[in-house]
Amino acid sequence: MRDICDDLTAEHDALDAVVAGLDEAGWRRATAAVGYTVADSVSHLWYFDGTATSAAVDPEAFEAGKAALLAQSASGADPSIEPGRAVTGAEMLHRWRDDRRTLVAALRALDPSARIPWYGPAMGARSFATARLMETWAHGQDVVDALRATRPTTGRLRHIAHIGVRARPYAYAVNRRAMPANDVRVELVGPDGDTWTWGDEASPDRIDGDALDFCLLVTQRRHRDDTELRITGAGAHEWASFAQAFAGPAGPGRKPGEF
Repeated sequence: MRDICDDLTAEHDALDAVVAGLDEAGWRRATAAVGYTVADSVSHLWYFDGTATSAAVDPEAFEAGKAALLAQSASGADPSIEPGRAVTGAEMLHRWRDDRRTLVAALRALDPSARIPWYGPAMGARSFATARLMETWAHGQDVVDALRATRPTTGRLRHIAHIGVRARPYAYAVNRRAMPANDVRVELVGPDGDTWTWGDEASPDRIDGDALDFCLLVTQRRHRDDTELRITGAGAHEWASFAQAFAGPAGPGRKPGEF
């Protein structure tokens, strides 16, 4: 757990560095996520870092609140953005810093294989921490895009790419599509020039290219036309049209140029 928790902390810190100096106007700037401001994006992370702590340390309490949250979400409400709208951006950032440290400390204490409940299927503790990293990076991308800011591209992308590949069957399921028998070969170039691979090397269906582009695709932060990924084969094209690395209903994705 040490390594993934170190990476999760680094991902938190990378987003923190982008928003730390914002004034209230900056916090309230709209993002490409419909209805979300910069503050809403961070509030979403803050809220779910809190429920993740509950899932890790008190699964019964988490399960007690889970049904209520899912019912709210089904009605169109989004309780994750309400806390951030009740305080200033500076206050939210201060409180998120405290709560995310609490989360990481709780995760560090777990056995990597311990099962943690969540809003989708339960996950092993290491996968659970990896999912929090992916969420932080993905919502952080909305913030970076809205502010026209930059943040370092690091080897932590490998965690996100791995989730994206592993979630292929889930993406088919939530989109009510039949999962093809063919594997999709994924070959990506990481930030340091190393190659990351998944899937059958002989598959006619392939996605090749930059790791950042692939992570933007599977977190639905870019339309595939706004990447330089090389997508070969009908199966790969189909998957790329709705790939998602996150749990929950099928995401709406982004239109070309929408970021």
